[in-house]
Order: sequence, then C-alpha cells, then structure tokens
Amino acid sequence: MKILGIDSSAVSVSAAVCELGESPRIIAEGFLNNKITHSQTLMPLVQSLLDNSKTALSDIDVFAVTAGPGSFTGLRIGVSAVKGMAYGLGKPCREVSTLHAMAYNFTLYEGLVCAVMDARVSQVYNALFEVKDGAVTRLCGDRALMIPELKAELDEKYPDREIMLCGDGAELCFGKFGGDRIKLAPAALRYQSGTGVCLAAEGYPDISAAALMPKYLRLPQAERERLAREKEKAQ
Repeated sequence: MKILGIDSSAVSVSAAVCELGESPRIIAEGFLNNKITHSQTLMPLVQSLLDNSKTALSDIDVFAVTAGPGSFTGLRIGVSAVKGMAYGLGKPCREVSTLHAMAYNFTLYEGLVCAVMDARVSQVYNALFEVKDGAVTRLCGDRALMIPELKAELDEKYPDREIMLCGDGAELCFGKFGGDRIKLAPAALRYQSGTGVCLAAEGYPDISAAALMPKYLRLPQAERERLAREKEKAQ
C-alpha cells in the first residue's frame, strides 16, 4: 500500500511517500524549515517528491495528514490539501495525531518519548509515549497544559525514567526542566516528519475526504478574544 503523509502543523513542513507492509519502505521524503508559509511550500514539495520518485498521484492508495494539534493555519493548509487530493481521486484519508507521528522518529529508542509543541502563553501541546522493540504505545491523550504542570507530572509519575523531549517545544521545555534524565532529542529527529505520519497512519482507520477535519485542542486566538470581550460585557 502506497501512502502519502503530510505534516504542516508547525513552522516546518514535511511530506513523504512510503510503501507500508511487513517491511515499510520510504520511497521519497522532503522537509523544509525555512519559515515560508505552507501555502507556498507544501504542494510544490509534494509535487517534487512525486516527480522525482516517478510516482503518479493516482498511485497513492491512502492520504494521511497530521490533523492536530498544532498551528491553526498550518493544520488547515495540510488538511485542505489532503482533502482536495483524496476527494478528486476518490481515495481514503487518515487523520493522524501530530504528537503520535513524532514518536515514530524514535523506534530505535527504548524509553519514554515526551512530544511537546509550543502552544504559546507558557503552554504546550503534549502527549507521552512508551517506545519498546520498535513499537510505540500511547500513555496519555493529546492535551494542552502549562509547562509547570507537565514537569510536575513527569516528576511524580516517572521519577526514575529517562525521557526524550521532541517537537518544536522541546528546547523550551528542556530549558525549564531538562537534565540528566530528561534529554533533548537531536535536531535530525526532533521535528515532525512525513515518514512519521505514514508509519503512525498504519494504526488509524480510513475516513472519507469529506470527514477529514482539523482537530484543535483549544479555540483559535480570535475566538478566545471574542469570548473574553463578551465575558467582560456581561460582568
């Protein structure tokens, strides 16, 4: 089964074409972290991967995308791109957790992976995973929480475990509570990857292009500000 995996949930953008099966194969992968808007970079990146791997879009069996958490604009761009490609071909989609996809960068690691994305205002989007013998096991659901809350949970539940921080919030968290047992993932593995999306997608069900939607963990800033103004007026 050929799968196209896309991530545009944060500053970086990535895509990959993989062949899934007993021995997954990466056919093509691309990654950009140049702060140019994804509306300009995503589809040219996808097209270059298809062209250079001699893969037609119609050859793709499943389209996978990180549907959240992440940047509101970034998620909409990725989801919209996948909806358009899959709908036009009548192919299924798979919506993957951004945090879950990140954990698949560490299948050779044995231990806890703490995926963190910078959610601003001292918050992170986070999930925890156990990686053992190449298998990734989720330990909690995706959530948005304050950095001190995350530190307290790690100290309480996993006081003796080595923990690998990954994601665009990893450096931020490492600066707050990193140390001997809490490690910062190397840059080459730290961020989302199209291959991680493809590998994680194997455990997600097929859905239609029409059903594919971004998964936000909190309201957009404009909506939060509107609700705050309405609350002030009501007081």
